[in-house]
Amino acid sequence: QVQLVESGGGLVQAGGSLRLSCAASGRTFSRYYMGWFRQAPGKEREFVAVISWRDGSLYYADSVKGRFTISRDGAKNTVYLQMNSLKPEDTAVYYCAAYSSASYSYKVRTDEYDYWGQGTQVTVSS
Repeated sequence: QVQLVESGGGLVQAGGSLRLSCAASGRTFSRYYMGWFRQAPGKEREFVAVISWRDGSLYYADSVKGRFTISRDGAKNTVYLQMNSLKPEDTAVYYCAAYSSASYSYKVRTDEYDYWGQGTQVTVSS
């Protein structure tokens, strides 16, 4: 059973930075893709970024491109989301998620991911 545990959320002023972590356990993740999603109050959960555990290739939502960076540390089985130049509209619960795929294809829909963490709150004040 795959377990994903997020950490690193908090309160930050606009323009500030936060780094989220997602510790993964329970499997060998060589064929997995690890994604970050977020859900603001009253809104649907939306895709933020995804990274291939196998080769580190990645993909971002347009709304965070140039400000957020996804990365992985194989030795620690941890995926990170470095968030810079934060805006109040980035306020949301951020979720780590994972899916396994033998093909090189990025998935951006929530129903395409098999495993989810419990989420961590990020609040950006203006």
